[in-house]
Amino acid sequence: MTKPAPATPVDALRPELEAGMRALGLDAALATPLLEYLALLARWNATYNLTAIRDPREMVGKHLLDSLAMHSYVDAIAAAGGSLADLGTGPGLPGIPLAIVKPGLQVTLVESNGKKVRFLREAVRKLGLKNVQVVESRIEAFDAPGRFDAITARALATLPLILELGGHLLRPGGVLLAMKGVLPADEIAALPSGWQVRATHAMVVPGLDAERHLVVVAAA
Repeated sequence: MTKPAPATPVDALRPELEAGMRALGLDAALATPLLEYLALLARWNATYNLTAIRDPREMVGKHLLDSLAMHSYVDAIAAAGGSLADLGTGPGLPGIPLAIVKPGLQVTLVESNGKKVRFLREAVRKLGLKNVQVVESRIEAFDAPGRFDAITARALATLPLILELGGHLLRPGGVLLAMKGVLPADEIAALPSGWQVRATHAMVVPGLDAERHLVVVAAA
């Protein structure tokens, strides 16, 4: 039986991460806390199976850079000290990478899985992320109506279901920033009454050969 290839040491991934960050227009100096997060995720993942991706090198593109590809679309919210709820965040994606590169952004990580919540709290503590709050809750049970400037979700559910579960969290004028692969025309057509697509953005993720789109949805 062939043994799996050994995982790439996290420290060896700095050049790859820094190059990807520069391609996204981010300060490569922020690679240090991102690598600290990655090392913690890789260590916990070995025991608690927080993500199906096992090799830290894969995590750089498919987790870190994929999450950071949307960073420019939260600039205005972050500059105003506004708030973002990351729904069904799992091990903190995209919320933790965004919180690291946008310290003005107030991020709430919403997750119902207990082992993932324990990891999130440890990550927030170890990384000293003062702008991050962890909430252990199902999305629809999170009692914070109208509190957030934006909600986001990454590979969570269809657009209609995200809005059904978490639309109540948005303040008037707030937006859903939904991370998708191929542009989901069927999901857009099925948006519930009262919601409309404000914009769609094709995103390029360094090192990731796959379609990625950000769909911005707001109240009609």
